[in-house]
Amino acid sequence: MNEPLLLDGILAPPRDCALCPRLVAYRADNQAAHADWFNAPVPSFGPEDAPLLVVGMAPGVKGANRTGRPFTGDHAGVLLYETLLRHGLASGSYGADPSDGLTLRGCRIANAVRCVPPANLPEPLEINCCNRFLRSELQGLASLRAVLALGVLAHAAVLKACGMTPSRVRFRHGAIHELPDGLLLADSYHVSRYNTSTGRLTTAMFDAVMAELVRRLAA
Repeated sequence: MNEPLLLDGILAPPRDCALCPRLVAYRADNQAAHADWFNAPVPSFGPEDAPLLVVGMAPGVKGANRTGRPFTGDHAGVLLYETLLRHGLASGSYGADPSDGLTLRGCRIANAVRCVPPANLPEPLEINCCNRFLRSELQGLASLRAVLALGVLAHAAVLKACGMTPSRVRFRHGAIHELPDGLLLADSYHVSRYNTSTGRLTTAMFDAVMAELVRRLAA
């Protein structure tokens, strides 16, 4: 009970993960209010031999926390999955439901924090506590060549999981950094409703980041 799981060589939190008291309490509140929701640490989605890992911040309360699949069921998933489909990194169609038949090809999705946080904002201690799972993800994906970080928080979490101080490589939308071990770290503003509705991130902007990343992977 409460022991981390080892899935295909990658460490993952159990459904009853108790590492972060505030997130546990919020999870219990959601379970009481919505017993039919997933209400647990959201597992990564996509093949273990993927060369690209997309890293988000944390599950949305009515998105992945409800459905159990990253970026599924809320606004953020629309832009992400439609862009992946357009660039051949997914097949099928996105129906905002895990049973929509959508599959990822050469791409995998994970979150820096696996449990939904109150107000969609994890605290620093929670990010650090959950970083062990992201680190195991990066180390366990044998074919991994690039990571796309959605937002500053995901960018910093990836660097920490790689054993680097986040201040060494600053976040900049559209940048692709080559880390000391050869891993590519691409930055994009998060695909959140706020960013897309305010125009901070447009479809064209996100498409350009993905296109350049796919080009670099194919080179």
